[in-house]
Amino acid sequence: MIPTISVFEHSPDRGQGLARDMSVRWAFEEVGQAYEVRQVSLSAIKQPAHQALHPFGQIPTYEEGDLALFESGAIVLHIAEHHVGLLPADPNGRARAIMWMFAALSTVEPPIVQREIAMYMEHDKTWYEKRLPLLEDGIRVRLHQLSSRLGKADWLEEAFSAGDLMMVQVLRRLKTSSVLGEFPNLCAYITRGEARPAFKRAYDAQLAAFIGKPPKQAN
Repeated sequence: MIPTISVFEHSPDRGQGLARDMSVRWAFEEVGQAYEVRQVSLSAIKQPAHQALHPFGQIPTYEEGDLALFESGAIVLHIAEHHVGLLPADPNGRARAIMWMFAALSTVEPPIVQREIAMYMEHDKTWYEKRLPLLEDGIRVRLHQLSSRLGKADWLEEAFSAGDLMMVQVLRRLKTSSVLGEFPNLCAYITRGEARPAFKRAYDAQLAAFIGKPPKQAN
């Protein structure tokens, strides 16, 4: 059975691979799993039919048979656990890869999202000019810690895993920020992730969906 994911009909990121379905598409492509896409509008995600799948009215959702999931991290983990390619075979390596997935979403991403919210929602407030540097300092703390751990390695552990997939996708949210440029090894880390053929296929599929062309999927 081919799984189906829900994605934005018109993604707010204008097809730049930052919407939450991007990590799910990337995971599918890494493991060679075909998938189908159901586009939903910004108004549809607020309706009962969609909220029956995602109670918080967001994307993506995942449906396969009688299984329905939400939250991109949970979906990627499900894909990784049921297909070869995103989790190491040995139990300890597997546990560490999952650990990095949680670190990406729970530790590294929150200060990045706080900055984004401030930029979009508070840019006209009197406190914005003073608040933004504080938010960026919080991001620097996490990036410095991550940069120190990564060092000169290609990936967070011995080989690319679901942990790297989630971490690269989180860090990509900073590509327009000068903060990221302060950490050359993290910039190179992102570049390595984006150079993976599976990433390119996922990116092209999300962009094609935005501009109205049939999305590319895993072979």
